[in-house]
Amino acid sequence: MDIPAANQSQTASEPWAGQNGWSPASPQAAPYNPFPNLKHLSLGSPSDQRPCVELLHQPSQFCQSDNICHSALQAYNADQSLQQNIPVSHLSPMVPSASQDRIIPPCSLPLRNEGTQPRKPFQMPFYSPYSPFQAVSPPSQPAYTHHESLNGPQSPRQKHLPISSPSFAQCASQSAHFSPQPSFKREASHHQASPTSPTQQQPQWMLQQHSGETTKQFVPCAAEQDGSFTPQSPSSESRYGLDPELLPSVVKVLAEDRAEWEDKVFVSEPFSRLPPLATTSCVVEDRGSASPCAIRSTSYCVPCEGQTALLSRLPLGALVTPLAKQKAGEKPLPVLNEEECITGCSWCSASMCPAMSWQDCGQRFYCPFCGKLSEVPWQHYQPTKGVEGFRVDKDKRPELSLGSYEILGSQKGEAAALLLAIDVSPSALRGGHLEFATQQILSLLTSLNREDGDDLSDVRVGLMTYDSRIHLYDLSPTLSRPHMLVITETEDLQLPVKEGLLVSLKDCIHGIDSVLQLIPQFGAECGSSDGVPMELPVKAGLAVLQALNCPGKLLIFHTAPLTEMTHTNSTSGFFGSNKPKSIFQPSEPVVSLAKQCVSQGCRVHLFLLCQQDVGGAWPGHIPYLTGGALYTYSHLQGELDRERFSTDLNRITETDAGFKAELRIFVSKDLRVSGCYGLFIPGSSPSQVNMASLDELTTLAVELAHSRGVDETRGVAIQTVLSYSTQTGDRRTRVHTLTLRCSRHLQDAFRQYQAQTLLTFYCKKIYCAVLERPLQELREELQTDITEALASYRKHCCSASVSAGQLILPQYLRALPVYINSLRKSEVLLPGLRSSVHQRLQQRCQVLSMDVHSTCRHFYPLLLPLPLSADGPGLPDSEEALRCSAASLEPTRLYLVHAPLTLLLWVGTQVPASTLVELFNTSCFSSLPSGETKLPFLENPLSISVQSLISKLNTQAPRARKLWVVKQGDTCEEALQRHLVEDKSPNGGASYADFLYHLHVNSVRLLQ
Repeated sequence: MDIPAANQSQTASEPWAGQNGWSPASPQAAPYNPFPNLKHLSLGSPSDQRPCVELLHQPSQFCQSDNICHSALQAYNADQSLQQNIPVSHLSPMVPSASQDRIIPPCSLPLRNEGTQPRKPFQMPFYSPYSPFQAVSPPSQPAYTHHESLNGPQSPRQKHLPISSPSFAQCASQSAHFSPQPSFKREASHHQASPTSPTQQQPQWMLQQHSGETTKQFVPCAAEQDGSFTPQSPSSESRYGLDPELLPSVVKVLAEDRAEWEDKVFVSEPFSRLPPLATTSCVVEDRGSASPCAIRSTSYCVPCEGQTALLSRLPLGALVTPLAKQKAGEKPLPVLNEEECITGCSWCSASMCPAMSWQDCGQRFYCPFCGKLSEVPWQHYQPTKGVEGFRVDKDKRPELSLGSYEILGSQKGEAAALLLAIDVSPSALRGGHLEFATQQILSLLTSLNREDGDDLSDVRVGLMTYDSRIHLYDLSPTLSRPHMLVITETEDLQLPVKEGLLVSLKDCIHGIDSVLQLIPQFGAECGSSDGVPMELPVKAGLAVLQALNCPGKLLIFHTAPLTEMTHTNSTSGFFGSNKPKSIFQPSEPVVSLAKQCVSQGCRVHLFLLCQQDVGGAWPGHIPYLTGGALYTYSHLQGELDRERFSTDLNRITETDAGFKAELRIFVSKDLRVSGCYGLFIPGSSPSQVNMASLDELTTLAVELAHSRGVDETRGVAIQTVLSYSTQTGDRRTRVHTLTLRCSRHLQDAFRQYQAQTLLTFYCKKIYCAVLERPLQELREELQTDITEALASYRKHCCSASVSAGQLILPQYLRALPVYINSLRKSEVLLPGLRSSVHQRLQQRCQVLSMDVHSTCRHFYPLLLPLPLSADGPGLPDSEEALRCSAASLEPTRLYLVHAPLTLLLWVGTQVPASTLVELFNTSCFSSLPSGETKLPFLENPLSISVQSLISKLNTQAPRARKLWVVKQGDTCEEALQRHLVEDKSPNGGASYADFLYHLHVNSVRLLQ
């Protein structure tokens, strides 16, 4: 399905520090594989894809070979259609055991009719009956009846009308060069999941035909089989005849979840049910289990046995956002004094939580994380009551009754500082960026100084400039003017003074003002070298923070070309080389410097103000490994980049962050932490992570594995303990505990997975591995995992009434295929020709730093239709979003595409001239601006409302964005095509319909 690069190896290379996350140093024992034959099933290109079944060339063979007739086959000619039922006795491996005898009506794959000539596709609407077992029989043909299964004759309620899929032999023999998918419309509603008892039934998806219509089998025409077939509409045809309009829709799934939870209260308590999706706004009430905003488990029902967990083929783990912000309407996080809080486990150091069970009338408690008993100090002793054994003071103590709380330490450290480093090399002075940059810095500091009573008004600030040397400034208020201290020996930095390098903002604002005004007037004699090593300002800033023993934010404003750091700028072999991609990994000096920043709590933000592309080694490793970020501006002298620079600068200083952070992860004694993935430097253990800083969006993926069988009655507990320093120097410990139930039934685990959580988990795990392993191998591994999961669900959780032509998906994983396909063909895993290596590395780190909500929006953006006039319908919101497909775009409308990193405005060629005048102040479509644009502020309701919507969406983005205006048919429309994730992507990624079909075919093939 993808276009792989040449000479890509399938052998993983040695990972750097556990793939930017933690992985076991020693190889684990080979896990049990219930699907050993998947290795020959692939979604790759024709050169590496093996057919699912034997390749057949003659149509007459379709009915002669019984081993390929997976459902009722139909032969079609120009005059009439003929339906023929074929026994499906060869599907016996799909029949579950007697103990799993459940009737689960599945979803059938909706198909398009195809004949010998291209023709208008046959549309089949979804049918969602209220009775989950209603059979549908069109008057033009008899009802379809299964043959007796291994479980005996079926009752009449087990009869269905499946929509027969294309012959797997035909589809597997076709070329893998997919054409973009057909038009997408809206999808009918799905049933909600029933309770998780294994004896209860799943909701079904069923298709109904119109009266007088017959179901026709997709049979490729001769022209298509010999490779000469050309779709009549390359932007809307599905390679395999599936109708994407009837496939599961992300938009519908999100709308259903909003209808259930929007503006309502979700009670988070031990063993609670599935929480609302991360994209749904609701209030969370903590009643003993952490909010899903802080800890979101991949499955809210953990299999009791490790073998059962392996059978699901889905990861077991959690997504952790330790400093998640409380939403409006939620109670603030309680803060306890260290002396008043009950001490946690004395054996494993886990913090006190509701998962601890009390014994001996409250004298001891059982720790679920290590399985040992600890004595309660006499100062904190209280008796227990009732058969449950709860302490009498449970409701008065947050550590006993709430899943999340914070402990204020008794010791206070140094407050975090703000250190500014400005490039004054000759190329920076010639570039013309310094004057604007220094004005914005001064404006920022002036606004912070005016915020009386705010913590930032007393922040200590330092200033330095650099070229090939370091210029420090003594900002002591006792001096009449700041003194410049020049350091020429940059190999071994020795600070001449310590006092005056960091001064309270209110005491040094005038001194900084005078220096910033003089910086643009520096002469070229300040330095003679245009090449500046990126480590130089980082080392100098780190030395200042170490000398004064305080954490802080280091903001570097760089313009000069970056010199290469022990690596060449060659990009050959990034996607096809069999060698480890060492030139794209952080070098040893960079990792060593980043570790020093972590230990000191130095958060680095790098602003690249140069107009040209950055050369040499990629400079973003240190910023992202320290919790900061990299900001690039191609034309800072332009108005759009200047606005973005100002917004980014203000957000950095206003964002509340934790410094010198240590995250410890505890899980029940029968489980273990097998991996941790995110933007950090891995340590010796995956259960302990050290970070220079983190903020409210910092999210890590934690992978769990079974050590032994889990006690079903006790459940599973996951606890994260974050120790960090605040902006003011307070040392705090934030505790989150999530309690999950367990089950011995595999279907219970499947029912408690959510597609958004799995997408984020897979994204963080795979994006951490792209620097060490071939991209083709990662894409195939992702496809394999999902295919095996669908096959496992089909085999172990479905009854014998399921035919091979019916699509089976768990209720809350309906959106998983489109999410996974979007991840597989993303710019990081399937790079386009117009994306540089630096751009892909930048996007990788940006996505890795996102939370669940932003990650889902990145891989499936919001496509919002805009009104054509103020008299029309109001501005859209997320409830009115359309499917991300070109078929959703009408030439008479305007659409806004909202993703965390991109904001696009698509304008159709037939938009009324009055709308163009109200929004763009022009009536001619050809004269509209294209590309990066700023909409004019016009005094009319339509312009005001659209500007308001754009401002609202920008507040939801993690960083400032520029608006792109994309005109229909324009060359820049490729930027929009990348975000229409249900279509075939410009870089060769398959469409959603074709990807789902391959998942279905391969999952059924595994059970043969």
